[in-house]
Amino acid sequence: MEDMGRFRTAVARAAGRQADPAAVAECRDRAERLGVRTVVLVEGRSDQAALEALAARHGRDLDAEGSPVVPMGGVTNVGRHLRILGPQGLGLGVAGLYDAAEHHHVLRGLEQAGLGPVSGSDTGDVGGGAAETRTAATGAPAGSPAEPSHAVLERRGFHVCVADLEDELIRALGADAVQAVIEAEDEGRAFRTFRQQPAQQERTVEQQLHRFMGTHSGRKSRYAHLLVHRLDLARTPAPLARLLARTAG
Repeated sequence: MEDMGRFRTAVARAAGRQADPAAVAECRDRAERLGVRTVVLVEGRSDQAALEALAARHGRDLDAEGSPVVPMGGVTNVGRHLRILGPQGLGLGVAGLYDAAEHHHVLRGLEQAGLGPVSGSDTGDVGGGAAETRTAATGAPAGSPAEPSHAVLERRGFHVCVADLEDELIRALGADAVQAVIEAEDEGRAFRTFRQQPAQQERTVEQQLHRFMGTHSGRKSRYAHLLVHRLDLARTPAPLARLLARTAG
């Protein structure tokens, strides 16, 4: 949807280092006209490509549903996006996907935007659904010191990838299937040459595949889309499946 693309552009301007009040007003106007209810925040365009492709495989259009995926241009921008879009700004629901190593950025961003940490008595939610008062993994009261921070973030709608999204997809498909996709894209020879580089000799084939996808501009987004289309939906990585479920209904 072209208008949703303009909404994303307005969000990027509003959340930029030089805040643009006119962009905030445009975000509000477009969100109201387009029926935006939950914004899905991701680090970059490859994450956006993967989520939109996965939604399409389930017969869903996140833009049309009012749950656009918005790339932030890096996880360090999460705080500004949450302040613009969340309760201190437009009052929209927010959810997202993040890499395990970046959880502290997301946790701090939620806190600064008035969205966390969640206390044991809080039954509020971000993007729909009631929060549980205890975690399934530990039985600890929600929001208590005993509850892992990633569990707090998941209840607030933010789901963690073990390393990153590409790693999740490579593990879900397996190295052989990923290499078959690369061959189908006529890049098998390039990958085999890449594997011969001295820096790659100590890495596993999965690590080599991961590095290969990031070597050229646009390659990560292209392969994110392709790998999702090759994916057996029964093996969908848990964080992607949970995030899509979060935006449904």
